[in-house]
Amino acid sequence: MKINKLDKDNIPEHLAIIMDGNGRWAKKRGLRREQGHIEGKKSVKSIVESCIELGIKNLTLYAFSTENWNRPKIEIDFLMQLLFLSLRDEIKNLNKNNIKFETIGNLERLPKKIIEYLKKVKKETKLNSKLTLTLALSYGGRKEIIDVVKKISDKVKNNIISSKNIDESVINNHLYTYNLPDVDLLIRTSGEKRISNFLLWQIAYSELYFTKKLWPDFRKKDIHKALISYQNRERRFGKTSDQIK
Repeated sequence: MKINKLDKDNIPEHLAIIMDGNGRWAKKRGLRREQGHIEGKKSVKSIVESCIELGIKNLTLYAFSTENWNRPKIEIDFLMQLLFLSLRDEIKNLNKNNIKFETIGNLERLPKKIIEYLKKVKKETKLNSKLTLTLALSYGGRKEIIDVVKKISDKVKNNIISSKNIDESVINNHLYTYNLPDVDLLIRTSGEKRISNFLLWQIAYSELYFTKKLWPDFRKKDIHKALISYQNRERRFGKTSDQIK
């Protein structure tokens, strides 16, 4: 039977979002790309608030990929400054709303000022527990897997881990997201239907939801629509429908 109303007892534990379409949103309105990023910031705030209301415990946002470093320097500089100002402005709200802030990705490529402020925000919110908000910054799924292979290889070489004991749990423990559950629902905005090198291991059994809405237009009603779609699916994890029932 199709569900048309949101069931708050069937909420994903971990929601991940590929926030796509800021540039196209601005172009459609004859604005600079930067204005699309500014407007997209409002969507981030709206979706974080919605996750708290709905009881979602983990939200991971794809903010800046390893491939995004190939964009024009002026846009990268703007995005870095926007990130810094957003963190500075929102740190009080993170604590007020009991939100723990985390990051994943190759942070070493970020400006030193950003790295230091990310550390500050993580330190000041580490005891919060209502929602874990993770920003994927300078992140690439393949790079993450390469890093996992290197870490485990070093441990095998130094007899810390036996190659015979390498299983999914060992790999999970060496991922950037070692402290997070697998993703239940992955949303991508803007109409594109690609994963774009995001959380390749963690989304193995995720439900995927694609919407034509550009990220700056994505709001509370849209997250509800995505969750209703999620709730209308049967998550079997390799089993049959009869086994699930």
